[in-house]
Amino acid sequence: MKILVLNSGSSSLKSSLYDLGAPLPQVAPDPLWQGEIEWSANDAEIKIETSGGTKSKQKLKVASREEATRQLLATLWTGTTRVLASAKEIEVVGHRVVNGGPNHREPAIIDAKVKAAIEAAVAFAPLHNQAELDGIAVAEKVIPGVPQVAVFDTGFHRTLPAAAYVYPGPYEWLAKGIRRYGFHGINHRYIAERAPQILQRDSRGLRIVSCHLGNGCSLAAIRDGLSVDTTMGFTPLEGLMMGTRSGSVDPGILTYLMRQEKQTGEQLDDLLNKKSGLLGIAGFSGDMREIIEEMKNAGANAPAQDSAPPIDAGDKSARAKLAFDMFVHRLRREIGGMIAVLGGLDVLVFTAGIGENSADVRAAACGPFAFAGVHLDAAKNARSPVDADISATSSTVRVLIIAAQEDWMIARDCFGLTT
Repeated sequence: MKILVLNSGSSSLKSSLYDLGAPLPQVAPDPLWQGEIEWSANDAEIKIETSGGTKSKQKLKVASREEATRQLLATLWTGTTRVLASAKEIEVVGHRVVNGGPNHREPAIIDAKVKAAIEAAVAFAPLHNQAELDGIAVAEKVIPGVPQVAVFDTGFHRTLPAAAYVYPGPYEWLAKGIRRYGFHGINHRYIAERAPQILQRDSRGLRIVSCHLGNGCSLAAIRDGLSVDTTMGFTPLEGLMMGTRSGSVDPGILTYLMRQEKQTGEQLDDLLNKKSGLLGIAGFSGDMREIIEEMKNAGANAPAQDSAPPIDAGDKSARAKLAFDMFVHRLRREIGGMIAVLGGLDVLVFTAGIGENSADVRAAACGPFAFAGVHLDAAKNARSPVDADISATSSTVRVLIIAAQEDWMIARDCFGLTT
């Protein structure tokens, strides 16, 4: 069965094509084809790679995101990256949907009712849900008549206890849908399954902290394969410091800005989602790779002084160092909180772009948890091996790097729903 996965975001679209049959493999297979669009103004950069090693990259002027998506999908059956005879070979299309609201958590065949639920949740995730609805509409036009499946990022966190998902505001908020939903659930669910496989252990009794660290960042506390707490909340803005998102801040800052600077909700939304986080502090990038490179090139590796005077806004390397230190500080604090929720720790997992590739972040994050039995093997950590144990033999906690596999999880859910 050929399954197309569309992962539509506010500034990019990622897509994969899988060819699956029973029995499904335990380990994620390589897709036949992978495509990505990154949007900026009226430009679209399209990147393609096939399992045979063929690659394509082009930058186009496009009138709309629909036009760019159509051009991306056409490379499946035309040109040098062709892997299908025609669109008719595609039997199912799966979509990552960030928020399905309080009622849609399990994967679902998309019909009018499911679309209405996704649309109703646009207010909860405006940067994502509308893009996903647009992706569904394009797929219906380009690949008509095939089942489409929605896989909800919030679904894995449906097992959160009330103490974790209810906010300490008026209780009436809950009836309005204001609660902790949690996100990155598709990948956290994969981690809950993959970590026990790597360790050859049963998930029952296993306490896992899953660190999904990319442009968006979240942690999940996983016990017995189930999510019991997570750092993202009502929206993907809560929790850890991220690439361009602030993570948690004092809500009084927002009311202050509204009163003193007359900033609107739209301005604050843009400020917190697009101009904060690593980018807001470093000033030149929200990419952890560039921040670490600037630190190292400038020799800014000395520990920050607790009582140091404010950093000169023009000191690029010092601001990069501060951004790194803040990111790690918040990561450590949240890992500690998750360990407390779990009552201990058996496995610490790093996944997604930063988690899989930054030895510096992993080393800095793990250092203070030696008291809890976390010890890295420095040589293994430096190599950044994927789907591997990088903990020292003396470590009582296993530390793993696991490749994020959202597209595979979506494809697997599609297969299960339609066969």
